[in-house]
Amino acid sequence: MTSYTTKIPFVNLRLQHHLLQPQISQAIESVLQKGDFILGRALSDFEEAFAIACGVQYGIGVASGTDAIALGLQACGIALGDEVIVPANTFVATLIGVLRTGATPILVDCDPQTGLIDLMAAEKAITPRTRAIVPVHLYGQMVSPHPLLDLAGTYDLIIFEDAAQAHLAECDGYRAGSIGTAAAFSFYPSKNLGAMGDGGMVVTQDQGVAQLMRSLRNYGAPRKHYHTDLGTNSRLDTLQAAILSAKLPYLLQWNRDRYQAAQLYNSLLKPLQSQGILPIENHCDTGHVYHLYVIRVTAQAPLTRDQLQIALEERGIQTGIHYPLPVHLQPSFQHLGYKTGNFPHTENLSQEILSLPMYPGLTIAQIHQVVKAIESAVPAADRSQLAVLLDQTKTAPSYSFSTVG
Repeated sequence: MTSYTTKIPFVNLRLQHHLLQPQISQAIESVLQKGDFILGRALSDFEEAFAIACGVQYGIGVASGTDAIALGLQACGIALGDEVIVPANTFVATLIGVLRTGATPILVDCDPQTGLIDLMAAEKAITPRTRAIVPVHLYGQMVSPHPLLDLAGTYDLIIFEDAAQAHLAECDGYRAGSIGTAAAFSFYPSKNLGAMGDGGMVVTQDQGVAQLMRSLRNYGAPRKHYHTDLGTNSRLDTLQAAILSAKLPYLLQWNRDRYQAAQLYNSLLKPLQSQGILPIENHCDTGHVYHLYVIRVTAQAPLTRDQLQIALEERGIQTGIHYPLPVHLQPSFQHLGYKTGNFPHTENLSQEILSLPMYPGLTIAQIHQVVKAIESAVPAADRSQLAVLLDQTKTAPSYSFSTVG
């Protein structure tokens, strides 16, 4: 078997951390000097800056993206007896957040081309108990804002965005986090804006929601030793906020790097579409921030998704699957009563999707190596057309941390 010495990781965090080491070290040292490790100045500064970047007024940092969903929904008034519409094609944290409020998640299928929530299916699932809808901005692409707003307005629903994969994504004049009453973000290390540990935030335009969120994350206390709400301990550490503040000025450029890398992937993979290998569709143009670059290995392809993943691994290329087992089929959610066949598009995607390497600093040579590996694994690929494309893009502009220094 051929030995591939140049490995391509699925995500490479060392690039940004190495290049930003002086800024990160300075940010950490500033917190160490102040000693305000809990609810410190760096946290309030980051909350304000990130909220402004999202196009809203308030940001409330919490311990994780999951807490952001759970506490954010609670702050929006979601409680026991309510129903909340959630896409079946999402990470388990979305459901966990709804369940922690006491509400019932009502799952609906996704659009098979984008993986995003099917709003027509969502409309059919609305009942008199439906209080909210959670659009998940998946892979870095937003759910279309105007149809979402129309649906919520017609049925008087709260829109609570799950924007864990969509930092500064845009669509139709909106930024992720600015469509609904509130939105949840995750700062898990591999996100477009990632901490050096867990972290999350709720952003909102609603002052009342913001005030309640600050209480809920801090034992339900709007001020020290005065507890008005059934809260918890979920505060974004000041150190993590300082690190995130050091990274935030570079986020737009990193998102542009991801978009450019995705365009090169799209171009090089185009000949393989006739072989049933298709990229997830982009309906937001340059507003897609490509937290993940996802392809579908459909039933028309000459090999399965799992076979392609193994072939790429053998060639030194790491990939991911988001998500191999849909939430409605997870053992922990069987009490919701869903079964195989309830959400066919979601179930089909779970067997088709494969996430390719994607991160700022991914080079043209690396993208070529990934695509060549895919082409080599596909028996009936149109090798001549692909070879021409690969040759034409060898001198394309490099994707790098051009603003870091």
